[in-house]
Amino acid sequence: MILDRSCGTDYCEGMRAFLIVCCVAGIVIPYWFALPFFLIHGSNFSLFFEELFETRISSFFAADLIVASVIFLVWSFVDARKRGISGWWIVLLSNLVVGLSLAMPLYLLKRLEQK
Repeated sequence: MILDRSCGTDYCEGMRAFLIVCCVAGIVIPYWFALPFFLIHGSNFSLFFEELFETRISSFFAADLIVASVIFLVWSFVDARKRGISGWWIVLLSNLVVGLSLAMPLYLLKRLEQK
């Protein structure tokens, strides 16, 4: 398994650093594009979703991301319960506030650091 607890120290530390970088990138990159919208329009979520689904190609990407997020959230919830990983709600919150780009590396980091 890629994130097995029995991994070597160098591997675990390297993977930990990689996942932290992924978490930071998972916040910065999406918000680089979203922040200007919210600065101009405020929290106008009806306009946000109207623009999100305005074209077929943007609808494709939005639908793909929504499906992937649901799949990931169900899997990570079940996996967290099975492995006794606490604080799964942070993964859910990060997915809702930022997106899968933060939630996935954050959960994998929690999974790696599980003792």
